Amino acid sequence: MKITRSERLRRFTGQFTGEDHVLVLINADPDAIASAMAVKRLLWRKVASVTIAHVNVIKRPDNQEMIRLLGVKIAYIESIDPDRITKTVLVDSQPDHHERFAEFEPSVIIDHHPDTKARAPYTDIRPNYGATATILTEYLRAARIKPSAKLATALFLAIKTDTSNFERQTVIEDLKAFQFLFRHANIHLARRIEQAEISFDFLKYFRAALDNMKLRNGRVFVHLGTVTNPDVCVLLADFFMRLTCVDWSIVSGINSGKLIIIMRNDGIRKDAGKVAKQSFGEMGSAGGHKGISRAEIPVEALPSSMDMEDNKQVANWIIKKFEKTTGPGKGEISMAAFQKSFFGLDT
Repeated sequence: MKITRSERLRRFTGQFTGEDHVLVLINADPDAIASAMAVKRLLWRKVASVTIAHVNVIKRPDNQEMIRLLGVKIAYIESIDPDRITKTVLVDSQPDHHERFAEFEPSVIIDHHPDTKARAPYTDIRPNYGATATILTEYLRAARIKPSAKLATALFLAIKTDTSNFERQTVIEDLKAFQFLFRHANIHLARRIEQAEISFDFLKYFRAALDNMKLRNGRVFVHLGTVTNPDVCVLLADFFMRLTCVDWSIVSGINSGKLIIIMRNDGIRKDAGKVAKQSFGEMGSAGGHKGISRAEIPVEALPSSMDMEDNKQVANWIIKKFEKTTGPGKGEISMAAFQKSFFGLDT
């Protein structure tokens, strides 16, 4: 039997009392930040306190601008005293999505990623939804809460981001939530946040990517070597998908002792999450949606014969693993040929 929105809201709020000190734990990105803000609003005056904490280092310019412009009060996990917390809420994540989540036992899990069978007193996991923000918007509407302009802007932006402007997996509920939020959001503010995509120190990685990319049968492969922030891999993977000749974008880098591989595709008869799991799942964590996925492999789990300082060797290893799952690409285009054909330039 289908659970109504009102019943979901009742079960959610039923997990808390007025004495609870609640921690909303996130791996910060627009969807997680907005969803955490919505949880805090839902619990306003229902619990003793609500603290939003992130487990990742927030370096992406758009995330930083979102927090700054919307006035989000958020703390790093290191500053949280676990003994003070009575209830923990995970949004836009599940316990095995980050090792720091294991430090807290969740009372509530609300997420839109594939179900990992995690259990909590209350769970609401809907993998068909395009964004966790859509789920939280439904809770707000069930509670008859009119979101403030800042909360509506955050949720509006989160749905846009996680559905890639409705180009990725989307259901009618995402569209309904977006339409509702549009009436309350500050669109000018949302645009300012969206435009803060690239910090100056990221530019060197764009140049390195263009110089070292491999384009094989519509598939772009780039290994950046050591990166100060793995989010640059995400930005570049999205960037290459804007090219008309690309239907797969695979960008990797090494950060904090892990090889991080970001995959994107055009969504036509492809499954990035499945490819990530089959190609790299046995060596580390891997998964995602049909159009987007991520793998993280501890460096010590990689072949001992591989020189991690040799970017070309690492890139070739990733290509081999990827093509073992998807089949080989046909032909490789050099950077010079790519620039000549795509930009009309001679190098």
